[in-house]
Amino acid sequence: QVQLVESGGGLVQAGGSLRLSCAASGIIFRINAMVWYRQAPGKQRELVASITFGGTTTYADSVEGRFTISRDNAKNTVYLQMNSLKLEDTALYYCNANVQRSASGIRNDYWGQGTQVTVSS
Repeated sequence: QVQLVESGGGLVQAGGSLRLSCAASGIIFRINAMVWYRQAPGKQRELVASITFGGTTTYADSVEGRFTISRDNAKNTVYLQMNSLKLEDTALYYCNANVQRSASGIRNDYWGQGTQVTVSS
């Protein structure tokens, strides 16, 4: 089995910064795309940022220029540096990873439990 554990969430004032981490563990041959999602109360889950194994990144328009996604393939970890936080960034942030567990194995998606980010005025 593969487990994803997020950390780094918390309470921060508007304009502040947080850095989220998501570490994958278990039997892992390779992690392909790693993605951060978020879900605010009463809203649908939305993709925040993604990064491929090779480091190609994409961002939601709402976070472009403020958030930076990165990864350490040796540690099977993805990060999300969040700067200039706004009230509307308040949400539960989830990590998703597309994992290949062997050289010839199929790929499966795994999810973390989430870490809460609350931005106050």
